[in-house]
Amino acid sequence: MKIINMALLKGALRLKIAGDRIYLAAFFLSVALLVVVGLSLSFGSVAMTPHQLWLALIGQGDQLYQTILWDLRLPRTLAALLVGAALGMSGSLLQGMLRNGLASPFLLGISAGAGLAAVAMLSLGVLQTWIPLGAWVGGLLTTVLVYFLARSKNGIAVERLILGGVAVSSLFGAVQSVLLLMAEDGQIQAALNWLIGSLNGRGWNEVTISGSYITVALLCGCLLARAVNLLNLGDDLAISLGVSVVRSRILIGGIATLLAAGAVSIGGLIGFVGLIVPHGIRLMVGTDYRAVLPLSAIGGALVLSFADLLSRLGAVELPVGAVTALLGSPLFIYLLYRRNL
Repeated sequence: MKIINMALLKGALRLKIAGDRIYLAAFFLSVALLVVVGLSLSFGSVAMTPHQLWLALIGQGDQLYQTILWDLRLPRTLAALLVGAALGMSGSLLQGMLRNGLASPFLLGISAGAGLAAVAMLSLGVLQTWIPLGAWVGGLLTTVLVYFLARSKNGIAVERLILGGVAVSSLFGAVQSVLLLMAEDGQIQAALNWLIGSLNGRGWNEVTISGSYITVALLCGCLLARAVNLLNLGDDLAISLGVSVVRSRILIGGIATLLAAGAVSIGGLIGFVGLIVPHGIRLMVGTDYRAVLPLSAIGGALVLSFADLLSRLGAVELPVGAVTALLGSPLFIYLLYRRNL
């Protein structure tokens, strides 16, 4: 009896420590995100003091500051939050579903498929309202194609999955180049913004149109945490617990694709956020996806907001996709090195 009581006590203690880690991580990420958002709204070509920022937020003070805040910085900051949250949770869903830390929307070709659809619609002059839906269809078809290429006799091979994503991304990149050569001058500049990955010029139109898609997908993604946890136990054990592996993977893959496509429809092809953020979150709180998924959304919003802030602090504004690549590439190389050990 004493042994049983000690085991129960140790189990309760571990649960309490895990819960404390989750609350501490959520608090830290939330505070850091608020700080970065405040800095993002304050700094740029025209800096604002905290007092000037507050007056502009409540519609008072200098009219110039109000215009800068409400028409330029606030929608761009909200776009960064939406795109970062979508990429962070999408990467977390894919890594959990495939039980592989190298899975991400960018590496698996989902972003390339969504980007190709967006570029094609821009080149054809389709209404902007339909671009998120078109990007989602492109990303979904790409997911099906990469999944088919990765199939083998023993199931889904992760290496084939990643190689298939790289191959499909290269193919779609060539198609995008052809579309750009055939497009008119005005359409080329708009399409290049998607390919580079930039939040420059993003306004309320993009936020309101794609924000609804992304918000619904984020909520649905959090509801899939139990399914991701069970898939992490292995297919045989998940089936024995009454989980439909095929249906769960379809749901998780569909939501991850919708998130990636919504992010692409706003910011274009932005890599490494969906790859790196879930790793950091799992190091902080463990592998329980009931905590990993929502915290990955917060962490993704934090990382992309910070990258966007860095991209416009210099004399020349950089594409945010280039900044995330500069930050994420060394970490990705480190992950590849660790997998060879």
